[in-house]
Amino acid sequence: MTEPTSHPRRSVLRAGAFGAGVLAAGTLGTFPAAALIRRDRPVLTHGVQSGDVTAHSAIVWSRADQPSRLLVEVSRDPSFRRARRIRGPVVGPHTGGTGKVRLDWLPPGTRVHYRVTAEDLDGRGTGEPLTGSLRTAPLGAGDLRLVWGGDVAGQGWGINPDIGGMPIYAAMAAREPHLFLHSGDTVYADNPITERVTLPDGRIWRNVVTPEKAKVAETLDEYRGQFAYNLLDDNLRRFAAAVPSVVQWDDHEVVNNWYPGEILDLPQYTEKRVDVLARRAFQAFHEWHPIDVRAAVDGRVYRSFRYGSRVEVFVLDMRSYKDANTADRTGQGHVLGQRQASWLVRALDRSTATWKLIAADLPVGLTVPDGAGIEGVANGLPGAPGGREHELAWVLRELRRRRVRNVVWLTADVHYTAAHHYSPDRAAFADFDPFWEFVSGPLHAGAFGPNTLDPTFGPKAEFVQAPPAANTSPLDGFQHFGEVDVDGRSGELTVHLRDSRGASLWSTTLRPQRR
Repeated sequence: MTEPTSHPRRSVLRAGAFGAGVLAAGTLGTFPAAALIRRDRPVLTHGVQSGDVTAHSAIVWSRADQPSRLLVEVSRDPSFRRARRIRGPVVGPHTGGTGKVRLDWLPPGTRVHYRVTAEDLDGRGTGEPLTGSLRTAPLGAGDLRLVWGGDVAGQGWGINPDIGGMPIYAAMAAREPHLFLHSGDTVYADNPITERVTLPDGRIWRNVVTPEKAKVAETLDEYRGQFAYNLLDDNLRRFAAAVPSVVQWDDHEVVNNWYPGEILDLPQYTEKRVDVLARRAFQAFHEWHPIDVRAAVDGRVYRSFRYGSRVEVFVLDMRSYKDANTADRTGQGHVLGQRQASWLVRALDRSTATWKLIAADLPVGLTVPDGAGIEGVANGLPGAPGGREHELAWVLRELRRRRVRNVVWLTADVHYTAAHHYSPDRAAFADFDPFWEFVSGPLHAGAFGPNTLDPTFGPKAEFVQAPPAANTSPLDGFQHFGEVDVDGRSGELTVHLRDSRGASLWSTTLRPQRR
């Protein structure tokens, strides 16, 4: 997503650096009587989260304000009777205070409750606990409700106390989903935030501000502060404690429209080497999300998760392996890289799930320019595939050759919501099976669009809702999330594109095809 922002630094509420946490959020559980709680004990500052859930395992995350050890109790019972206790890692400055604990041996298809505490390094006492819950994946044909979206705290629109922070998270929570798929731009490390923004009609938007959000992120601590900022929002913390996530990244976790090897010419950056910035951002991204590194194919981002016999989610990384945005649009480009593209085809081919959901951080057929270059997949030219389209054409052709059915693409990035149907009957490249791509966002950022559809793969926009002007603020209602409902019994998949209050703007039901 391309947009300019540069804001001066104002007064701030500090939340990012280790040892400077300002809140202890989440639902407090009943604490074990044997534990000693004192005010000087470690404080869990940014709530709890879970993620990368399988039928038998999950990752639980939290952050403490001082060096300590994370402890997690897990139980089917919210009162934590007969709870199992897991000793987690020691957290400290080396992780920005964050830590993750793997829960294994979980019962499938079950609501599991967990309670996190931070223990003094001498083992003599613990701070107050925070609780959360998650539902493990079923083994058989269970129902699934998944919500997805991307783009949080972008374009200068941060946590606004006048509207209750970031209210779309409350709307998503009200849908009681089993999973949340965060489709990238989980933070805007390149978008500083000011205390006040005056809208064109004179309205005032107010932001909570922290030191790390008052400038572009360059250091590791500044990148950490981007993730810390979002978790200051009450709605997000409550949502994260109740709904496990599957997270991928896009560009704004580092800098707008980045690609490997890029050298910045932006005056607000003293570090111009994107590869250096990306390493720092990548560390912070993994520190602050409940991502299972062991599940990632190459230890980075792309991975897959099975949710019973009906659904498997394939998480892509369309950022780390792409060629330059200024590369030739007519040659053979890369957005997945050969290794990831081959993995995707093989994994989809092997999957026995009814529905294969591809979580893509860039849309397939929308033209997303980057100055004179191209940021996304589509090259904006009619006719046969060119540039990065070559790689997608190979993937689509292989899926058709191997008779892989029921593939659905979910994405965000472009800051509006849309339903696209792709068909070889309309396409310049026709060697693929028809498929759907659903776009939904932003969750809490400036609204843009719509973008132009590239005709190469024969897309047709069946629904679009976009704002009347670029960078429309969240006050004007063009914030969106998507929802996927899979009926375990029939196998039918229903997609809703929803607004910030949770109202369905458009929906369709797809019936599975046999292989």
